[in-house]
Amino acid sequence: MKKAKICIAGSSNMDLVTTVARMPLPGETIMGSGFKTVFGGKGANQAIVAAKLGADVAMIAKVGNDAFGSEYLENYRSSGMRMDYIGVTDQFPTGIAAITVDDESRNAIIVVSGANSDVTTADIETARPAIEAADICLTQLEIPIPTVKRFFEIARAAGVTTILNPAPAADLDAELYALCDFFCPNEIEAAMMSGVRIDGPDDAAGAARVFLDRGVKSVLTTLGSHGSFFMDRDSSFFVPAKKVNAVDTTGAGDCFLGSFAAFYGGGDSIRTAIEKATVAAAYSVTRPGAQPSYPTLADIGL
Repeated sequence: MKKAKICIAGSSNMDLVTTVARMPLPGETIMGSGFKTVFGGKGANQAIVAAKLGADVAMIAKVGNDAFGSEYLENYRSSGMRMDYIGVTDQFPTGIAAITVDDESRNAIIVVSGANSDVTTADIETARPAIEAADICLTQLEIPIPTVKRFFEIARAAGVTTILNPAPAADLDAELYALCDFFCPNEIEAAMMSGVRIDGPDDAAGAARVFLDRGVKSVLTTLGSHGSFFMDRDSSFFVPAKKVNAVDTTGAGDCFLGSFAAFYGGGDSIRTAIEKATVAAAYSVTRPGAQPSYPTLADIGL
């Protein structure tokens, strides 16, 4: 397998993780059992796992001129990815995510964008060389949507495969849908954005058809503990999840998509890349945290 060249535009968040026996009710105060800070953010998570799996990753991002920002720059540096297009701003703090994880490994997340909201179309233009040289351009919706759109416009003009993780769910225009080679929501985002209720794998096809009608080339929906469902205009298939003892599901979807980009960009077929990404995501949920749980190729025997 060749070494994939991946360009990722996205968020860098410091995750503030609290563990609890159960989620609090509105207005309720409960005692937590633990607290830690962990590097996160969908863009960074996907970039880190792709780099750990051997991809050549260029990141377009921004952090604040603060303690979290300094720590994050060192985290990126240690991953070995290219940092030419990671900026520092005095106008916003580094983004954070307040994450609560309960005893059943379920999580609730509140994101404050901070510097991620300052990743602009001008930053994308500056990073044009990395975008045009990539095999895969991957992004999410934790940076401004006009920035996402310009990222994909440059990629599409250069013939680069585009992957959009529409998280958090948002209203998108027809032009952005049409720029997506792979549209990759989880089941909640797919239901919210399509209007199709998803209770399991059998419902994923209905939502996928909505997105195909909106102009995307293909849809890859992650379905949590069920697995994932792929559909394009010619075919569809379901890949079941691996059965493991989950410790923490935080960042599992990011692990899956960053892994998929690394494997598909490296020359694997769509199905093979999904199957390998499923193994990587299963490995990640058996360990705490997002980025610290992500595997290398050796960890998953590939």
